[in-house]
Amino acid sequence: MGVSSVLVAVRGEPSDDDAIKLGCELISAAKGMLYILYVIEVERGFPVDAEIAPSTAKGEEVLKHMEEVARAYRCKMEAELVQARQAGSAVVQEAMDKGVDAIILGIPYRERFGSFSLGATIPYVLKNAPCQVMVWRDRHRDSATK
Repeated sequence: MGVSSVLVAVRGEPSDDDAIKLGCELISAAKGMLYILYVIEVERGFPVDAEIAPSTAKGEEVLKHMEEVARAYRCKMEAELVQARQAGSAVVQEAMDKGVDAIILGIPYRERFGSFSLGATIPYVLKNAPCQVMVWRDRHRDSATK
């Protein structure tokens, strides 16, 4: 596949572990670089660089866990927490800045108004990313019991 660098955007969801493992497997042959990104979305009523202690603490905890998951694969990695107005634009900007070959986004199976929803971040990244994008969706909750 020719992937030597991957950006995995995480949110503290169970799907994040699988997305990190996939990223590590993709870069293992090339002994590439794994970038782990946690984005804190800051509401418009606050400055984008405002200190949001609970969100920062959660982000640091999530990144620490993701680093532990990736450490089992012995891959080179870099974890970063950023603040932005929208997660999608932050993911795309980080991918461009780092020149990654692929982005991996893990999402839980979520329904909105009775049907599956991708939310706002994934469509934005799919439309604007300068590289390949992979989406790792958790199982539908009904199929997890089968």
